[in-house]
Amino acid sequence: MPVTITSSNALYTDLSGYYDLMCADIDYQAQSTYVRRLHQLFGNEGKRHLDLACGTGPHIRHLVDNGYQSQGLDLNQPMLDQAKLRCPEASFIQQDMCGFTVESKLDLITCFLYSIHYSGDIEKLKGCIASAHSALRDGGMFCFNVVEKNMIDNRSFVRHSAQHDGEDFVFASGWHYPGDGERQSLKLSIEKHNGDETLRWIDEHPMVAVSFEQMRQLLSPYFDVYMFDHDYEKIIPLNNTSGNAFFACVKRGSTELAGQGLAA
Repeated sequence: MPVTITSSNALYTDLSGYYDLMCADIDYQAQSTYVRRLHQLFGNEGKRHLDLACGTGPHIRHLVDNGYQSQGLDLNQPMLDQAKLRCPEASFIQQDMCGFTVESKLDLITCFLYSIHYSGDIEKLKGCIASAHSALRDGGMFCFNVVEKNMIDNRSFVRHSAQHDGEDFVFASGWHYPGDGERQSLKLSIEKHNGDETLRWIDEHPMVAVSFEQMRQLLSPYFDVYMFDHDYEKIIPLNNTSGNAFFACVKRGSTELAGQGLAA
């Protein structure tokens, strides 16, 4: 008989050991290379980097290998423990990305895999943006991807299977948006098959829902905002038919912000 386990945080705590299996289809190298290209085009020449919601650190691994001095931030210590094993050269801090601080100014802040939505609501998202702005040097970049709330298909799920230690796994994930408001969710499931036994974990994580235009408006007082198609092979401006976008945000200089009546 299959056993179903429902948890609000299982994937990131007791199931953290399965996280890399769930993300096995992700091309971390392509994503990291894409951000490096954006940073070369729009950012400064610095190499101090912070990855928000870093998970087990695969993006950090690629950026460290390409000369960045990286740190990782995550709310869940089991993830950070694995990230430290993967990236011993990097440093890691357990903080909430909606209100974090750093000891030294940064040149690049990343938040991959739509993790910016983990802010949960608009006020917390504003806190994340403010924290990133405060942590960056002038000309530093904040890069992340976003899903457009008004283009979410609640019927769409991504699935893949994997084998590990003689057991079969099936992973599924999909966005859900009720149609109005600032809340959406990420629905996740993991099935583990071992002979006649099946274990199933089901999680539903609260996320903040935004349109691309809402996100641009939240960022524009502090950053020059560039929006691109979600294509890691080409850097092309966002078109009007895509429900996924990559944002590259360059921090304005202190003088320019002061002219707008904003604190640097």
